[in-house]
Amino acid sequence: MASGELLYAAERMRELAHDDKLLDPEYRVLPTATPTEGVGVVEAPRGTLIHHYQTDERGVVQRANLIVATQNNAARMAMSVEKAAKGLIHGGHVPAEVLNKIELAFRAYDPCNACATHALSGEMPLRLTVRNRNGEPISEVTRAYR
Repeated sequence: MASGELLYAAERMRELAHDDKLLDPEYRVLPTATPTEGVGVVEAPRGTLIHHYQTDERGVVQRANLIVATQNNAARMAMSVEKAAKGLIHGGHVPAEVLNKIELAFRAYDPCNACATHALSGEMPLRLTVRNRNGEPISEVTRAYR
């Protein structure tokens, strides 16, 4: 994020923190007792995140159920990765660019997953194993941490 964007974000947060509409009790309700259950839904760059928590009488979380975009997008990501790989791999030959295409395929659905697995070098480690009809590996290409 550029410094101008950071400054704008900080200024906008300050504006929102002092917005009378957001502080109005109709919009902002503070709990008066220890909550025993809560659900939150947040839209993030990778999709909708749903969090469900249950607590004990002290407010300590006893159960948490998180449904993240990775789960919602898993089938589509798998199909896109398969399409990218099958479009480039022919007869067991694995071209060098296949790992980049595979990474692009799932980043479209889950950019956070790629960032969360980066090494300090900025590249994400990947391994692709090509298997024959019997499931036996016939070739492999790997991009490891540097």
